[in-house]
Amino acid sequence: MELFRIKRDIPFMSYGKLTTFISLVTFIAAVFFLVTKGLNFSVEFTGGTVMEVQYQQGSDVNQTREKLNTLNLGDVQVQALGTNKHIMIRLPNKEGVPSAQLSNQVMDLLKQSNPDVSLRQVEFIGPQVGEELVTNGLLALGMVVVGIIIYLSMRFEWRFAVAAIIANMHDIVIILGCFAFFQWEFSLTVLAGILAVLGYSVNESVVVFDRIRENFRKPAMRSYSVPQVIDNAITATMSRTIITHGSTEAMVLSMLIFGGAALHGFAMALTIGIVFGIYSSVLVASPLLLMFGLNRENISKTPKKKEEVVV
Repeated sequence: MELFRIKRDIPFMSYGKLTTFISLVTFIAAVFFLVTKGLNFSVEFTGGTVMEVQYQQGSDVNQTREKLNTLNLGDVQVQALGTNKHIMIRLPNKEGVPSAQLSNQVMDLLKQSNPDVSLRQVEFIGPQVGEELVTNGLLALGMVVVGIIIYLSMRFEWRFAVAAIIANMHDIVIILGCFAFFQWEFSLTVLAGILAVLGYSVNESVVVFDRIRENFRKPAMRSYSVPQVIDNAITATMSRTIITHGSTEAMVLSMLIFGGAALHGFAMALTIGIVFGIYSSVLVASPLLLMFGLNRENISKTPKKKEEVVV
């Protein structure tokens, strides 16, 4: 499907060094925030108590947070679940104080000003469970990365594979850097969003790289330089990119705006990942091909149909 066609090739590669430099600076900044500020792990990772309370007439989230801070429990997180009638409260572990006692203290405090408040559910996550979630989450992320590396290495010549891998890692680090800088809560849903971004980003890279490889086989491209071949490939996929990613981004933004606290982290990770996924596939991975010395002679000798001609 093609809503429009760009007749003249856009000279993306003429800005390759600039975009690569910008990406490098952004990457370093993201790593800096990850090291200095770190991720704001949710109770799922650190362990603690999660409570869901309900108000008949609604409650102000900020006032509820201020009340709970008087208990000196540490970093207490209060979020509205869709409406201000349903509030989620996350309490960190406190040494020597059992979860049941913490939840009772919270409910007693809330009922002083709002007798209509009721406890819908309470869940305790121990430190050992949190450590297990961290380990399993990192293992899942590592397995996805290794799988992508194997797939790209088998499908493309090594220059394509390395460029795509660097671009994908760039996207992940940028997402993590944003969560570290703004201290957004990093939960299991955010991790799920990051894993989705990995697959989404590599798909965009594969589409662009396939078109680049096809261009090198076309007799009409014989007189084109390598940067011109890449520019033509990216320009030819622009219509598909705008339609596909525009539709996906619209759906993700609707989750971010209307999905409430439960989907906020997941939608935020996808929102950032889709934007940088497009950017990295076009303006990071492709310029890296030139830096790695891509030319007509070192294009992989992959199986081809009889009607295809190798230039």
